[in-house]
Amino acid sequence: MYARIRDTTIYFDIDGMGLVPDGPRMRERPVAFVIHGGPGSDHSGFKPGYTPLTRAMQLVYFDHRGQGRSARDGDPARWTLDENVEDMEALRRHLGLGPIVSIGTSYGGMVGMAHAARYPDAVSHLILIVTAAHGGFIRRAREILAERGTAEQQAITASLWDGGFRSEEDVRRFHTVMGPLYSRRFDAEKARPALARLPYAPEPLNRAFGPDGFLRRFDLRPEFARITAPTLIIAGRHDWICPPEFSEEIHRLIPGSQFQVFEDSSHSIRADEPERLMAAILGFVGAPTGIGCGGAGSRGGAR
Repeated sequence: MYARIRDTTIYFDIDGMGLVPDGPRMRERPVAFVIHGGPGSDHSGFKPGYTPLTRAMQLVYFDHRGQGRSARDGDPARWTLDENVEDMEALRRHLGLGPIVSIGTSYGGMVGMAHAARYPDAVSHLILIVTAAHGGFIRRAREILAERGTAEQQAITASLWDGGFRSEEDVRRFHTVMGPLYSRRFDAEKARPALARLPYAPEPLNRAFGPDGFLRRFDLRPEFARITAPTLIIAGRHDWICPPEFSEEIHRLIPGSQFQVFEDSSHSIRADEPERLMAAILGFVGAPTGIGCGGAGSRGGAR
């Protein structure tokens, strides 16, 4: 489905029922926006992994402008975090929704944080998965890559730091080579079909991470005082690109937030510890977790 909002067209998809029978009435379920990472990726990597959440919520997936199945027209200089925040809010209003559950992963968490700060009345719960609040994560990721990465991984990541991706296939090869760092369970053969169907967009990725990329300059920490939604922050212990120290920092700066570290995960928690991730999200929003998702015991601090 497509929504013509602001100056672009945003692709979105919906999973799960919004109204469910509950005795003599129909009960309305909360709506969650699932915010994808990248930039330059799309929402489809969450499917079908996030389907267990539809037992308690209706999910709205969407692709950021300039990537996925959303329009790639307009000025590429506007393929930025600030524009993604405004698009997200415009989509919420377009769909006639009240406060949403906001689930942001990696770059999607950055968008989710900024949206929750700039539109606090629009968010009922904020869930931030393997993310960071400022551009310092890039310097730290480069240090970790130098420590852990193979020669091939370090060579191919030069395209990320240099803004050098030229084609969809360049980005696909990057994710294939870097797969073992993104996920502790990475299997190249099993991952091949998923990587093949992702419509990667190199230009948004270059504009985010390249030498003058906006992710090198952004800093959301001064905006945290405006976040009012209950917040859950989840980190992967072995994450190389958004290491857990950045999630710990967000936890310290958002009063009352909850924090969990997934000890057996890297950046792709939904691949490394999927059942525990689903249980953690459902438990946080007050939904029953006994639906085959496993336990959600926290291994991090909470306050």
